[in-house]
Amino acid sequence: MGHQFDLRVYYEDTDLAGLVYYANYLKFIERARSEWVRELGVDQAALKARTGAVFAVRRVVADYLRPAVFDDLLQVRTAILGVSGARLQLEQVVWRGTLRLFVAEVTLVCLDAEGRPTRLPEVLRAQRAAR
Repeated sequence: MGHQFDLRVYYEDTDLAGLVYYANYLKFIERARSEWVRELGVDQAALKARTGAVFAVRRVVADYLRPAVFDDLLQVRTAILGVSGARLQLEQVVWRGTLRLFVAEVTLVCLDAEGRPTRLPEVLRAQRAAR
């Protein structure tokens, strides 16, 4: 179970050594999370306009296992580790074929317009851990 997001490595994603620049993996997993939430039916702009609620990354623990390079076709797989009232814990893995390149555990929180924790949208609270 979980979500899959495909992407291609472009020249702009790489560093002087020709490898994907380390911070770009965080961009890749952010894109995958945004697409996952969109596919669940959550319009983040409408949510913010209607309730003031936004998602914020609280914590990321990342392991860089192997490099990706220009023109690689990658897949980000997102799995839920845990859900509580205002918090969502995910595992996100970047794959190139059958090779794991990058693994991150990400904790997201839902915040109100004043920056205080607020309940996740029901569709996210209803999600179950994949493990």
